[in-house]
Amino acid sequence: MSDEDLLANYSRAYNTRVGFGSKPALILIDFCQAYFEPGNDLYSGVEAALESALRVRAAARAAGVPVILTNVVYHPQAIDGGRFFEKAAPLKNFLKGSPMGAFGPGLVPFGDELVVSKQYPSAFFGTSLASTLTAMQRDSVILTGLTTSGCVRASCVDAMSHGFRTAVVADACGDRHAAPHEANLFDMNAKYADVVSEAEVIAFLERIHA
Repeated sequence: MSDEDLLANYSRAYNTRVGFGSKPALILIDFCQAYFEPGNDLYSGVEAALESALRVRAAARAAGVPVILTNVVYHPQAIDGGRFFEKAAPLKNFLKGSPMGAFGPGLVPFGDELVVSKQYPSAFFGTSLASTLTAMQRDSVILTGLTTSGCVRASCVDAMSHGFRTAVVADACGDRHAAPHEANLFDMNAKYADVVSEAEVIAFLERIHA
């Protein structure tokens, strides 16, 4: 491995921005109550990320951009949880009917917003999300959500793999520790997506609305 400065090293190989698409969709990934419940195994102190995502969502709705929310829901006996449920013990919070699986504070889906329920990290794996976006003639996605190192990253890689220009809103993503959060933002920005600020994405949404 190189002893070169990290940014200098990566900028020589990974220094491309793909930009926002012309017909984006906004995806809010797994902003579930468990992440906001003190004492819960999944509590992550990510209130600021949700507040940012809600502001981005308001701008997206004002611009006429479709909004899609995801959550995680398992059969009461977890028979659809597979190896993910076996590996990650806190997923028990998302058994069907658990209040920890509800959307977090202030996040209530509007009637014209789609909710995609999933059992695995990516919002695309085992769901109709890619087909839905294609049918909507969307060319790009804007990702927010929890957690940065888990379901956001998995969804980011799959979004890019499905051919969607992908932007990840750093302010509107969160993790249980700063280290995996920052490391995964860095890696996504290098290889899979443009990592952008809340201000940058809202300015973009205001432009397409105008």
